[in-house]
Amino acid sequence: VFLSLQLFGTIVWILVASTQVPLPLLQGWVMFVAVTAWFLSIVFLSVFLFGYANRITVNWNQADFIFHGATFVFYFGAFLLQAATTSLHHFPCKFNSTTQERILSGREYNISIAASV
Repeated sequence: VFLSLQLFGTIVWILVASTQVPLPLLQGWVMFVAVTAWFLSIVFLSVFLFGYANRITVNWNQADFIFHGATFVFYFGAFLLQAATTSLHHFPCKFNSTTQERILSGREYNISIAASV
């Protein structure tokens, strides 16, 4: 389970970092969630790999449940922000301009969709 979290967390991190989101605050939050969850899952994995789980008296089932629950809530919030930003694709960059320049280009739109998923 933890190795799949590492793999998908790394993919999310790469996809979000490659997007050109017009609202940097939203992209910052999405990156914060992806990087923090990735780092904490490495720490959690290291605790089990190096045998510290046997030395520390913690209810690991409850800790695992809390960790994955919190990660789900933060990733779901990040998904909503990334998807909301992606939905701005059809709006023009400048509302009073006569050119049809979009907020996200076609390539950026596709990357943003992949990052949302």
